[in-house]
Amino acid sequence: MSQSDTIQLFEDKRIRTAWDEEREDWYFSIVDVVAVLTNQSDQRSASNYWAKLKQRLKEEGADQLLTNCQQLKLKSPKDGKRYKTDVADTEQLLRIIQSIPSPKAEPFKRWLAEVGKERIEETIDPELTIDRALETYLKKGYTREWINQRLQAIQVRKELTDEWDARGVQKGIEYAILTDEISHAWSGMSTRQYKNLKGLKKENLRDNMTTLELVLNMLAEATTTEISKQKLPETLSENIDVARAGGKVAGDARKAIEAQTGVPVITSRNASQLGQVVADMLEETSVDSQNKESDK
Repeated sequence: MSQSDTIQLFEDKRIRTAWDEEREDWYFSIVDVVAVLTNQSDQRSASNYWAKLKQRLKEEGADQLLTNCQQLKLKSPKDGKRYKTDVADTEQLLRIIQSIPSPKAEPFKRWLAEVGKERIEETIDPELTIDRALETYLKKGYTREWINQRLQAIQVRKELTDEWDARGVQKGIEYAILTDEISHAWSGMSTRQYKNLKGLKKENLRDNMTTLELVLNMLAEATTTEISKQKLPETLSENIDVARAGGKVAGDARKAIEAQTGVPVITSRNASQLGQVVADMLEETSVDSQNKESDK
């Protein structure tokens, strides 16, 4: 496990966290979270509370939750040395928070209830998923043009994964292998390398692509889907060959664009920086309009 430690703050309280680069997941010190939510005065009190909570969860039949929780060596706030510490990923942590009777936990619980309600509604009416995605992207400052491309990219990706399912590709590691092959063939980088370029961790790579990057990624995935439908690969090795072929089509297009423009298609800009570009453009437009009005 490739791990990097950091400190997150919640209401000015320190919560130790660890980022697992291989799994692309955050892990949180359970004792630190318990201390914040239950107003424990010191680490020992928080540890005792967590020990009692673990026993209660076990009695309630949450054995799988407790079994899946890991221990990582995190730096102690007292002496700076590293000790094995119970940690939980985001999903596990939210489940633990649900079991803590604390006013500070109530916002988390309300949020979980709302998410659950929305998920049920989306199962009944899948169109709501698209509507909510559109609303979320608009709130984040994306342009409608970019959003249209992003929603198309989601559809293209779904068609590709449906084809992979038909070819017997296993979700998880095999999906990741083939996605990496496509990415490397068109961009010259694996998904992780691409994310590193943009300074991303858990964030979705496609949400941090420019319109042109999105279009080329869609071309790579759509071409892979079509080649797979024609060649009907049966093994992972054959699917890898197809993924490379599909990615190469977009890779050739990228090189042709760069030859014509003299500018690299792949950019290190991420969503926050892309949003700033949009904000700057809007501000410039507003200033120009004001100047025109004043000139009249």
